[in-house]
Amino acid sequence: MNYFSAKLYLKMLNCAMAEGMTQKDFAEWPTSFEDAKKIEVISAEEFLTAHELLDDRLGPGFGVRVGQQMRIEDYGVLGLSWRTCSRVGEIFERSERYFKLLSNTFDWQIKNEGNVSHVILNREANRRGMELSTEASLSATVVVLQAMSEKDIFPVQVCFKHNPPNSIESHKHAFKCQILFNQPQYSISYKTEDLNLRTAKADASINSYILQQVDEKTKGIKIPGSKFVRDVESLIKDALPTGIPSIHHIADLTAMSNRTLTRRLSEAGVSYRDLIKKTQETIAKDMLRNSEQSIGEIAFLTGFSEQSAFNRAFKKWTDHTPSEFRKAF
Repeated sequence: MNYFSAKLYLKMLNCAMAEGMTQKDFAEWPTSFEDAKKIEVISAEEFLTAHELLDDRLGPGFGVRVGQQMRIEDYGVLGLSWRTCSRVGEIFERSERYFKLLSNTFDWQIKNEGNVSHVILNREANRRGMELSTEASLSATVVVLQAMSEKDIFPVQVCFKHNPPNSIESHKHAFKCQILFNQPQYSISYKTEDLNLRTAKADASINSYILQQVDEKTKGIKIPGSKFVRDVESLIKDALPTGIPSIHHIADLTAMSNRTLTRRLSEAGVSYRDLIKKTQETIAKDMLRNSEQSIGEIAFLTGFSEQSAFNRAFKKWTDHTPSEFRKAF
């Protein structure tokens, strides 16, 4: 079944209500506003039909306006993973691992042409609802990239496969660049330097560790073993939403060689492999106790590609399944 995240459906309905509709308007829909809060995904047929009905009711550009209202938090675990990106454009490179959390109807790829990079959305426009959903996706891209960079970056061009609507005022407001219709592919293009901007979170983490290494080398100070282990744990925690980080990746962040990092951890009485497991277990327990995130979301945030693998690992750590642990603790 083709599907979309219920989070996207709820956002669409919330935007419709902000433009004058009420929950009563959706009471007779196959999935009402309240029903949508209880499910993870909604069928593509129903989602795209909703786009069509709301565009008819609220006027051209409704999908674009929905995209402009999207916030990183609205994407759930996917949005959390974006916050750990080192570069702004890295969110597209993670599509294979994460975009299935939003929908299985599209994927992203980047085509670099020197100073300009084209972010291509591979999707067929086989009905008007899909066209409207694509407008929402590309519009949301502008908002998300600005949030990640904390800069007012805008695309240099956006392309749509379909015909232009009767009015493109919402498009002009959202994209502030050249807007082309009836093109061979859906894409949004940025200056390559903008996609290579560092994210604020990555800069804060990495700079902290680089400064520590500079202090060690210039002042002859050695960070205490326990503090060093906590620092490495913090870097592992930041990296886990993209998958289990390699020791080479963490060594790069701490400005060390793999061998030096391994030695420093050994001096503190731990191995890198054990530290990965400890960090995963700590994060998982904390989220199961103190958050309402689904077990599937927690699995992704702790570096697992599949919930089944997370369940087996958690059972090995605690002698409880994640569900049992959540109920008991």
